[in-house]
Amino acid sequence: MKREQLTEKILDIKREKGLTWKQICDEIGGMSPVLVVGALLGQHKLVKPLAKKAAALFGLSASEEAMLNEVPYRGAGTAMPPTDPLIYRFYELVLVNGPAWKALIEEEFGDGIMSAIDFDMTMERLPNEKGDRVKIGMTGKFLPFKYYDNEQGIPAYGFKE
Repeated sequence: MKREQLTEKILDIKREKGLTWKQICDEIGGMSPVLVVGALLGQHKLVKPLAKKAAALFGLSASEEAMLNEVPYRGAGTAMPPTDPLIYRFYELVLVNGPAWKALIEEEFGDGIMSAIDFDMTMERLPNEKGDRVKIGMTGKFLPFKYYDNEQGIPAYGFKE
């Protein structure tokens, strides 16, 4: 079985049982709902205790449980640019705002990146009379670029000078 097939199986069982992602995340627990759902959709791994809970919830075999614990090939199957309207809007946010985010982060922190590995994200619904709002918060560790083969007096990392 390939990972994509396991994802389809999980989605079929979710539909058959009438489960919501919230119910699934409450049952599996252990980490952010973004990571749990992402793992069930094939983009993250579940640590062994959580893979065991997911396998019990979905009635998965031992090999399918083990597959949930494997590091996936992330991003596979997503067309670029994305064609799904909701995902495309995130892509559009990066295309339009990315240069400003980059400039502001570099001015504040220096030459480097915001980690997508040492990272966390929250999502909440904010009621609004004009239509509810989606609030997303993200934090990622700043990782400065390393200036290798630097000579004495030249900083080794791209922290703000």
